[in-house]
Amino acid sequence: MSPAWLLAMKVLTPYSHLSSVQLEQLIEIEIRPEQRQYSGDVDMALYTLLGCTDGEIRGFALLVDEVPKGFLLLKHGRFVPEWADSKAATLHALQVDWRMQGRGLGRACLEGLPDAARAAWPGVQQLELSVDADNAAGIGLYKALGWEDRGQAYRGRIGYERRYVLAL
Repeated sequence: MSPAWLLAMKVLTPYSHLSSVQLEQLIEIEIRPEQRQYSGDVDMALYTLLGCTDGEIRGFALLVDEVPKGFLLLKHGRFVPEWADSKAATLHALQVDWRMQGRGLGRACLEGLPDAARAAWPGVQQLELSVDADNAAGIGLYKALGWEDRGQAYRGRIGYERRYVLAL
């Protein structure tokens, strides 16, 4: 049986659907310093999101008891990186508040991605992401959820990033 707080989680909620209170709470998501190298922080993600006015970058929050505890960006169209397929949506800045880590929120974010991507861009055919080769926790989670390693994406912080793909 799942804990009550886990049952209170919703699917990913589009940034545009967050209330003014939830927008303020979103800024309170904290990322550990050692994780910022992988995902940045909420301020950086919001700067990217709010700089795009054509809808090709979308933000999504994972709510626990109506409070944002996770956040991510999906990019499509002209914002898809060179290493990804042009018909893909790519995952960026996946963040879970450090005080909530280890409770399945990252998994919940990833499990909600297919529906979120299809709702945002009905023609999207796959999801893609890049990950540091030494991010064992992330790689393990992606593999467990059916993402396929498609080789090197680009030269990253410590060598080549790995490219993972999930067909929709």
